[in-house]
Amino acid sequence: MENSEYKILLVDDEPDILEFLSYNLKKEKFQVETANNGIEGIEVAKKFQPHLIILDVMMPEMDGIETCDKLREMPEFSDVLITFLTARSEDYSQIAGFDAGADDYISKPIKPKVLISRVKAMLKRANRSTNKAEENESTLIQIGPITIDKERYLVIKGDEELSLPRKEFELLLLLSSRPQRVFTRDEIYNGVWGENIVVGDRTIDVHIRKLREKLGDNLIKTVKGVGYKFID
Repeated sequence: MENSEYKILLVDDEPDILEFLSYNLKKEKFQVETANNGIEGIEVAKKFQPHLIILDVMMPEMDGIETCDKLREMPEFSDVLITFLTARSEDYSQIAGFDAGADDYISKPIKPKVLISRVKAMLKRANRSTNKAEENESTLIQIGPITIDKERYLVIKGDEELSLPRKEFELLLLLSSRPQRVFTRDEIYNGVWGENIVVGDRTIDVHIRKLREKLGDNLIKTVKGVGYKFID
């Protein structure tokens, strides 16, 4: 897809930040809409249907964490890319963001070229994952007690359908692609987030914990000092 085909929603309560980000993204031919707080952001997202949402954390009315959480509860936004852009770089803030279903976390201040590079990398990776799913004849994977629907980004456990955020789904897909094989942390970072994306040290742990909460503790095993493996 060309840049002009991608829609990006910016949500921030600082007009200067919105203007700065909007200008630089539009210069790269992206379609851009903006909102001043979380409540407005959700309403704009429903109408605009963006491919990527960039959220500030600290906002009035509804902060970015709550906004992300509410978006992830809506089926139409379950696999939309969501990243936080914020001055808060503390570890607990990043964990809260990933807990809410964020795909990435970018700290302010950031240079325009770096921001554009991160945005393009996220969209490219998401598009590549979608294309792979479409190219595969079988979109259903039955493994152990769960069924993975690659086309709908769903996991079926018994009679329950679980809609996972994109990064949780991609992490599960990677681990389940070779059951019993131990994936190192570096392999997971590169396989799910990409070599050019820098995320916090706790990112993988948070996503693993979220998967265990939804699928059960016995499907993903921690191999201390190495990484994780999927138990079929």
